[in-house]
Amino acid sequence: MAGGWRHRPSRGQKREPIYDRDRQEFLDRLEEMTKRYGVGAHAYVLRPNHYHLLIRTPKANASAAMQRLNNGYGMW
Repeated sequence: MAGGWRHRPSRGQKREPIYDRDRQEFLDRLEEMTKRYGVGAHAYVLRPNHYHLLIRTPKANASAAMQRLNNGYGMW
C-alpha cells in the first residue's frame, strides 16, 4: 500500500547474532536503502540477534526495499 506505515522485524537464524562489530555497515545499508527506494526510516531498534524498523513506503515498495537491505547485508 502506497504511503503505508510498516513495522518490519528481522531475526537471525536460531537466535544467533546478526552483527558483531559491523552494526555501522548495517546502518550504512539502511541509509542506502532509504535513499534508493524513497523509504522513510522513522525508528529502529538494533538488538544482538534481531532488529525492528518502522518505515513508511510512499511507493508501496517495502518488500523490495527490505529484500535489498537483508540480502545485501547478509551477503556482505
